[in-house]
Amino acid sequence: MEKIPTWQLVVAAALQRVDGAWLMHCRPDHKHHGGLWEFPGGKVESGENPRVALVRELKEELNIEVYPGDLLPHCFAEEAVDQHNQPIVILLYTLRIWTGVPVIMEGGALDWFTPEQTRLLAKPPLDIELAAKLFQKEQG
Repeated sequence: MEKIPTWQLVVAAALQRVDGAWLMHCRPDHKHHGGLWEFPGGKVESGENPRVALVRELKEELNIEVYPGDLLPHCFAEEAVDQHNQPIVILLYTLRIWTGVPVIMEGGALDWFTPEQTRLLAKPPLDIELAAKLFQKEQG
């Protein structure tokens, strides 16, 4: 019988300003994927649904308030099953309405980018996939 892996569910948000720019977070150098740019978010904790987890993560990471209904499901990306670690599935939501000004709360850097600039950023593999899907849909 095939052993089914335990997946780690992660949620992320693609925040878009009125001018069309997208927010990206550069991970602190000392963390996994340090120095790479990603969509902000984090792990879904036990007992949380994805939207509630993302509201919590955006408050912790960016100090913004988000209404769960404003998070629009967009796409997902998943790691290949690997015997040596817990595969990750990232659910990406788009967000165009929030309260407060995003500021970095847990280290690293934040900045706003056009889709073209975002494509050129060094990103972890799953964020590369998410950005490609996000901006493919934006163009189409």
